[in-house]
Amino acid sequence: MTQRIGVYPGTFDPVTNGHLDIIFRAARMLDRLVVGVARNIGKGPLFPLEERVDLVRDECATIGARTGAEVEIVSFSGLLIDFARAHGAGVIVRGLRAVSDFDYEFQMAGMNYRLAPNIETIFLMASEHHQFISSRFVKEIAQLGGDISSFVPSLTLARTLARVAADKSAQDKGES
Repeated sequence: MTQRIGVYPGTFDPVTNGHLDIIFRAARMLDRLVVGVARNIGKGPLFPLEERVDLVRDECATIGARTGAEVEIVSFSGLLIDFARAHGAGVIVRGLRAVSDFDYEFQMAGMNYRLAPNIETIFLMASEHHQFISSRFVKEIAQLGGDISSFVPSLTLARTLARVAADKSAQDKGES
């Protein structure tokens, strides 16, 4: 029997409850899910790559046991298709929050199919209570002193608040 392997890529800066929902649901459908934490400096990450990998790994620690799937967290850069091939994936998992996500994701799925027609893209709609969550909004809310506790898991909450406080302290010292 062939193992069903998928990849779920993202920057996860920070990892949100919405990401974890997609990871859990994808893991239930697959034998092995490789969560690819992308090196994407263009988005101005709050956390360095290694810390994002550690956060996702820590937050996903129980998902494999709960789903029966092997869940692996690794960093990557370069083409998503190359990453998927390197892990033997037949599926790319993408989460959709709103209709606005669909246009971009549809185009990316088409390009990926042209590059690798043997790798399918599947879309999972975010659960109703996670549809509005985005890492970008979480970062902005945290940086402006708002409450992000309902958007991220507890470990990510603590590390995000600590990082925002450290960045603010560094900025305050720089302005003095």
